[in-house]
Amino acid sequence: MHIQPVILSGGAGTRLWPLSRKNHPKQLLPLVGEQSLLQQTVTRLEGLGAALGQTMGAPLVVCNEEHRFLVSEQLQEVGHPPWRVILEPEGRNTAPALTLAALALEHTDQEAVMLVMPADHVITDHTAFQAAVVQGAVRVAAEGCLTTFGIVPTSPHTGYGYLHVGSALPEIISDALLHHLAAAENAHPSYHLDSFVEKPDLSTAQEYLAAGTYLWNSGMFMMHAQTWLHLLERLEPAIDQTCRAAHVAGHLDGNFYRIDRALFATCPSNSIDYAVMERITGKGNSTEVEAVVIPLAAGWSDMGAWPALWEISPQNAAGNVTRGDVLTHATHNSLILAQHRLVATVGLEDVVVVETADSVLVAHKDHAQDVKEIVEQLKHAKRTEHLDHLRVSRPWGTYEGIDRGERFQVKRIVVKAGAKLSLQMHHHRAEHWVVVKGTARVTQGDEVFLLTENQSTYIPLGVRHRLENPGKLPLEIIEVQSGSYLGEDDIVRFEDSYGRDHETKIPNGK
Repeated sequence: MHIQPVILSGGAGTRLWPLSRKNHPKQLLPLVGEQSLLQQTVTRLEGLGAALGQTMGAPLVVCNEEHRFLVSEQLQEVGHPPWRVILEPEGRNTAPALTLAALALEHTDQEAVMLVMPADHVITDHTAFQAAVVQGAVRVAAEGCLTTFGIVPTSPHTGYGYLHVGSALPEIISDALLHHLAAAENAHPSYHLDSFVEKPDLSTAQEYLAAGTYLWNSGMFMMHAQTWLHLLERLEPAIDQTCRAAHVAGHLDGNFYRIDRALFATCPSNSIDYAVMERITGKGNSTEVEAVVIPLAAGWSDMGAWPALWEISPQNAAGNVTRGDVLTHATHNSLILAQHRLVATVGLEDVVVVETADSVLVAHKDHAQDVKEIVEQLKHAKRTEHLDHLRVSRPWGTYEGIDRGERFQVKRIVVKAGAKLSLQMHHHRAEHWVVVKGTARVTQGDEVFLLTENQSTYIPLGVRHRLENPGKLPLEIIEVQSGSYLGEDDIVRFEDSYGRDHETKIPNGK
């Protein structure tokens, strides 16, 4: 049996603004520890294949095409390069994303069992998680069930959906298999999944907690790829047919698989729960496939809003979680994050304060879910603070806005060793480059020349140009742009080392 990790990394994380931005969402941020949530999702699987005595595939990731280079780079950093990264031209919720993953496996390994995990969750007890996965993997392989993991609730939480647990299933996991994990005490029995329950109010959540037969809905699953496709064809034929057409019309670009944009745009948007899981639970199940839930107590959080980070982080004697340059007085039970300057609070309780280079959020914890409304206001006003931080990651390095005025802007550009920007041209702006660190190879029209520290050049409007770093250390330059229009979409690419020359939109330039 081949276990294939499938990581769904399409979320926008708007409730964690201003740290989470559209082009650098929460799953790509190190919110808990040094690794990003995506990296933690992959590393918590280490040793699982050996424990099962079976093959564990390299990760298959489904993500927005704008995140592809960050996703690939972050997985390389932790020693888990992806087997494939499937690129969604736009988000259509989790059911189409999982279908694209299953279709990729249909052509490579029809016996694969998918371990489906959102990229933006936190799990602190890896041993308990792996024990539950072992139990889920065995049951899926033996019975062809669709298995989900239900989180044992620790409080009457109103921000999560719930799973109602049915009767226990016969135990089929072997003692020998659990012995490999040395974690038999963390194993839990499996149950029929009776029903999904929407987010409750507080009194209902308290009843669920007291009943002991309700679990939080984790959004993690295990299933055969072919079982998922069989059920989707029967229950959601429009999603099945559209995803198949978009997948067939797509193409492989390195380890990126580009789904056909026009076809995928017509795909209905739906979640795994609504499309399939809820329809194979309880007495209303008209299929031959059983829905199973495995309870999991492993320090789980979906990091859905700022209070979740406060709950999962170590708190000081006043109940505060602080990071960065923070001073507090008479402040209690609060989350205060400072990235670029001193943040001081006086006489506050149950608040969230998050400071970044271009934005500051102040919110009461009880209203933290409403941060997404600020993001909607930014979109409506056509502002950019919901899209990117001042420092923007690109496949060749980073650029960072330093200053801007009516007809100029200044950027700090860092190019990785051996990397190069696209061969490009601008219709509305000229550029001045000053090298402050390293050596630059510059293409300007028909000329190619080197610049070293404290040397500069001028790129006139309409001239083809390219910046390269031929050295072994990072190249740093200051770029001054001037012209009538300074938007990042003022770029024509003629050649690109990262497969971007064919793209029809350039939302972040460079």
